[in-house]
Amino acid sequence: MHAEEITFTGTGGETLVGTLDRPDKVPEGYALMAHCFTGGRNHHATRRVARELCERGLAVLRFDFTGLGDSGGRFAGSTFSSNVSDIVRAADWMRSEHGAPQLLVGHSLGGAAVIPAAPQIPEVAAVATVGAPSDPVHVTHLFEGVLDEVEREGRADVVLGGRHLKVSQAFVDDLQAFNPMGATAALERPLLVMHSPQDEVVELDNARNIFRAARHPKSFIALDGADHLLRRAADSRRVAQLVAAWADPYLPETFTPAVD
Repeated sequence: MHAEEITFTGTGGETLVGTLDRPDKVPEGYALMAHCFTGGRNHHATRRVARELCERGLAVLRFDFTGLGDSGGRFAGSTFSSNVSDIVRAADWMRSEHGAPQLLVGHSLGGAAVIPAAPQIPEVAAVATVGAPSDPVHVTHLFEGVLDEVEREGRADVVLGGRHLKVSQAFVDDLQAFNPMGATAALERPLLVMHSPQDEVVELDNARNIFRAARHPKSFIALDGADHLLRRAADSRRVAQLVAAWADPYLPETFTPAVD
């Protein structure tokens, strides 16, 4: 397996940094993975799932959203909608440099983001979410103590996942304006919803809402015993194995890389 650091231009003109994990052989297909809220491309769950998928023959791109990890820009200047657009831009980079992704995988808020991104990437044949909220506005409970300050001052400092970040009113407004169930119903792609019954960050009801809104073909797998952040390496491996097996019928039997 080879890990290649790449860069591409984000929606706001900032430089976004990603890692393309490639198998030793010609890839059987390409996948793109979106990390959890404030997590980054090197979050243990994102890294482990991507590399496990790579071990199963897929080349996988994972990247840092605006203002996180090694990517440029300010987190305070980003929104859920800009994250969705950056997933599409990441797919554009893959298409031009290697091959467009046929599979999208998203963890937590990244799972909510890959659903509206998928219809904007024609080559995507399947989508998988892990611990995704049915409504992205769910993440505001992580900083609900400063929401009054955000409304009053336009932004506020918060500590999320050990990171000191600024949350803007534009970020909150964008979350509230998004129509998650409409986006899920309009997906028109096979969807795998994966969620732990023991998830204490994003409750299981979120998976039920996503599954009900989605059209067939759709599948649900309970990640019994896992926590929201997939802290145990075994849980990340299980996610990757299940995603790879589920997605196999939707991926091309033979994959021809892009020719320069």
